[in-house]
Amino acid sequence: MELQLHRMDYLQVGVTSQKTMRLLPASGRRATQKVVVGDQDGVVTCFGIKKTEAVPVFKTLPGQKISRLELGGALGTQQEKIFVAAGSEVRGFTKRGKQFLSFETNLTESIRAMHISGSDLFLCASYIYNHYCECKDQHYFLSGDKISDVVCLPVERLERITPVLACQDRVLRVLEGSSLMYEVEVSGPPSILALNNGNGGESGEELLYGTSDGKIGLIHIAMNTPIPKWEIPNEKKRGGILCIDSFDIIGDGVKDMLIGRDDGTVEVYGYDSANEPVLRHDYSLTESITSIQGGCVGKDGYDEIVLSTYSGWVTGLTTEPIHKEAGPGEELKMSQDMQNKIASLRSELDQLQFKVLQERDRYQHSSQSVTAVSAVPVFSINDKFTLNQDDASYSLILEVQMAIDNVLIQSDVPVDLLDVDKNSAVVSFSGCDNEPNGNFLLATYRCQANTTRLELKIRSIEGQYGTLQAYITPRIQPKTCQVRQYQIKPLSLHQRTHAIDQNRPMNMVSLTGQFSFSDMHSWVVFCLPEVPEKTPMGENVTFYFQNTFLDTQIECTYRKGEGLFKSDNISTISILKDVLSKEATKRKINLNISYDINEESVGHTLKMIHPKLEYQLLLAKKVQLIDALKELQVHEGNTDFLIPEYRSILEEAEKLQEEYKKQPAHLERLYGMITDLFIDKFKFKGTNVKTKVPLLLEILDNYEQNALMAFFETAQ
Repeated sequence: MELQLHRMDYLQVGVTSQKTMRLLPASGRRATQKVVVGDQDGVVTCFGIKKTEAVPVFKTLPGQKISRLELGGALGTQQEKIFVAAGSEVRGFTKRGKQFLSFETNLTESIRAMHISGSDLFLCASYIYNHYCECKDQHYFLSGDKISDVVCLPVERLERITPVLACQDRVLRVLEGSSLMYEVEVSGPPSILALNNGNGGESGEELLYGTSDGKIGLIHIAMNTPIPKWEIPNEKKRGGILCIDSFDIIGDGVKDMLIGRDDGTVEVYGYDSANEPVLRHDYSLTESITSIQGGCVGKDGYDEIVLSTYSGWVTGLTTEPIHKEAGPGEELKMSQDMQNKIASLRSELDQLQFKVLQERDRYQHSSQSVTAVSAVPVFSINDKFTLNQDDASYSLILEVQMAIDNVLIQSDVPVDLLDVDKNSAVVSFSGCDNEPNGNFLLATYRCQANTTRLELKIRSIEGQYGTLQAYITPRIQPKTCQVRQYQIKPLSLHQRTHAIDQNRPMNMVSLTGQFSFSDMHSWVVFCLPEVPEKTPMGENVTFYFQNTFLDTQIECTYRKGEGLFKSDNISTISILKDVLSKEATKRKINLNISYDINEESVGHTLKMIHPKLEYQLLLAKKVQLIDALKELQVHEGNTDFLIPEYRSILEEAEKLQEEYKKQPAHLERLYGMITDLFIDKFKFKGTNVKTKVPLLLEILDNYEQNALMAFFETAQ
């Protein structure tokens, strides 16, 4: 059956964090549910809906930013006690708003994730997990990478405590007490965990996860080993997953999976006969969805999906039809309730406009006073700078609690700005003088009215590293701007992976010297993305990386006084050697560097580049033919005389031109990579071949794989 959902905006609170809105259990069989939401102003708001109006139940005073909100209670009873995490403190409230708990934890950092099960409290800071029972410390675990979320399998069903941590290194860590039971590798950095069906599914051990690159999966967390069930790839290139819930919104007796993404997309997945998820409905909002839950809030008998958004809106997607059908011969009339609501809103709008005029006059008057004090308005920005595996580009997402006026992008390193379909802002480029000022990019995005979220795509070049800056100016008075900085790393197109192919021809660079483990770790953090800033536990560590553009690999193994780096791409080894030498020199540390270059790796890398280069050259040729073929078509009146290959080019002309337009620098990047590979191969032999680069480019313009391979082998 087709699902029809209609949007109802209930209330706006302050800016909200992930997982800070819940629905309280209904007090009676037919009663509607109350909504409780915590915001970054530290306020907990509980309200219900009566005749489409939000009626407050309680509201707390402002305080520290609320990072999580969960419901709890004794096992086997209604979960109606409200727990909020703010800073390093957990507070508890009854459903009427009376505070019954104020627990100051021993965490030195702010709480990032929280889960409650009966009298057990599971808390996580950036790297630290703590388990408390009756507010007494029970267990502790130090994670190898940042923790995004924590969930405990249902104790009442399994009669054992099994916490699961979602960590940024693409791993779920399953704990027993203070020990790691095992790790589960997933295909993206997990950002959210939820029990399947709300209770762990049939076995009680089924866990849903969502990743920051938009994938959703189900894993059976068995006692000894994980059993992956399914994973939904992010084929539509939608945003990362911020919230998951299970609720039967379709009304077929089976709980559906509700998903909220950071690009404002809400998805409803049903299940087919094989218990595989199928997308049944989606709905798009203009800002990220921080919490999602199914229930009944607006009107008895009508289920809905309740959402909280980044800017603090609590919104319902309800199954209640907005327009009621008129009987035969009757005109459709607006209900009295709706007329009253419109009159009330108009009156409220008039009052607000009058208040704005008063405050503006007051500000103008005070600013001209001798004792005037300038007050800069504070506004919240939610930003995310992540590498996309699919097209080896970076996504910069900027979300502001109010409308954005403009965003200025500045970079001291060469980068390309790519088109984003969802982006309606007008971009203009300014000329750059990169010699004295180090400016390689100056671009301004002017946003349309009411744009609160802007998504940009940036493509970097490996070996070129520096800082990208975004100056964000919202539509507020007086004009004010915030600056955000993002590091473009030397090996910026690499991402963490769990293992690499050891059979590839590898080049090696070895470093020894008087450096500490933390020194070497800080250099690796500087060079490569997705490495935890905290120095790992133990005496040594190994990280694996994969290039998202070429699929070449790196293995990094290091300890105090020693580092070994392997890669099947000579250029990667060259960049690492140069950057690590530079960083060591800054700290006045002498390095002994030795390297072992495998000649076979050059041909191997060229073979990996070949299909990409061939495809781009073919695409460029096809696009060049389009105008001539269209002219022939007009002249002849049809395309029957053309060979099938040319006919297919004409049929796909629009698609080909669109693809070519999206990849303006793709060919140049591939040429650049081959040129770097050529120079780096001979650099390790002590030969400078820069004078032969024009000849190499000539061979590339008339590309033939064997000729290119022969040139690499014979050039000296």
